[in-house]
Order: sequence, then structure tokens, then C-alpha cells
Amino acid sequence: EGAVIDPSFGIEPVISAIDRHRLKIRHILVTHRHVDHHAGAADVRARTGARVVAHALAPIGQEVSVQDGEEFRSGPLTVRVIHTPGHTPDSVLYLIEDHLATGDTLFVGECGRVDLPESDPRAMYDSLLHRVLALDDRLIVLPGHDYGPTPTSTIGRERAENYTLEAPQPR
Repeated sequence: EGAVIDPSFGIEPVISAIDRHRLKIRHILVTHRHVDHHAGAADVRARTGARVVAHALAPIGQEVSVQDGEEFRSGPLTVRVIHTPGHTPDSVLYLIEDHLATGDTLFVGECGRVDLPESDPRAMYDSLLHRVLALDDRLIVLPGHDYGPTPTSTIGRERAENYTLEAPQPR
């Protein structure tokens, strides 16, 4: 059993992997409203019967609306929702065991854009410094895009190397 996170365009490889491994998909976890993170959700839902999950502020027609701090079961997995507004008002992280799906909140070496119409740079700053940096260094970061030198990282590595996680020092 499992979940699909942020199904984008060109979903057939994901469907093939689900079929090949005979997975029962319970949920489709969407990290935020941008179409490149949920374009394939309807196809995955149609093929698997999984329920689409997103933050309550996401205008994507999800079956399950979640809030900060909620936990739910997806088959054998416990999923915890961490609301991280900034890139979008509905951005969330999904903490699943020792993995953290970060969508466009946190990339390897970067953070998501905050120059878009619905973005809020102050909210992103707060999310990064007070939500992301509060997490365990050992968590494996699974970003929504592979923009960094490696496709994944850890919170500890990002804390040490990601300039967007540095708090400004008083002068």
C-alpha cells in the first residue's frame, strides 16, 4: 500500500510502477495548488480509487481537506501535515516516517519562489525558519523538483548548506 505525492503531467510511468508493484494507492497527496503538482491526480484517482488530499485552502477539488498538525493513516503509513504558507497560501509538507515531501517549500539548496501573485515572502520566511528548521536533522527531504546538486537531501544538510535557511544576523 502507498500514496502518490504531487502527480504531475505524464503520469503513465507512475501508473506503470503502481501496476508493476501491485500497489494499492490510498491517497494522492498534493503539496499545493500549482497545476504541475496535481495535473495527474484525476488520472491516478480514476485508475486507483485513491482520494486526493490537499490543504483546506487549496482550490483543487480535493476529497480530503487537511489542516496543520493533522495526522492520518494511508495504509500502513502515518502522514502528518505541516502547513508552510509562503510559496502559496496552501503549501504543506507531508511527514511520512523519516521522509519529508516538501513540494515547492524547500528544494535542495533553495526554497520555492515567492515572486508569484499568491506568494507571501514573509510567510515563507516564517515557514522556513520556524517550521522547517524545527524538524529533525535526519529527515530525508523529497522536494517537488530536482533543482539541486542531488535529487534528495536531509534537513541537517539543508540546515548546514541551504542559504535560504540562514537567519539574518543582527548588526
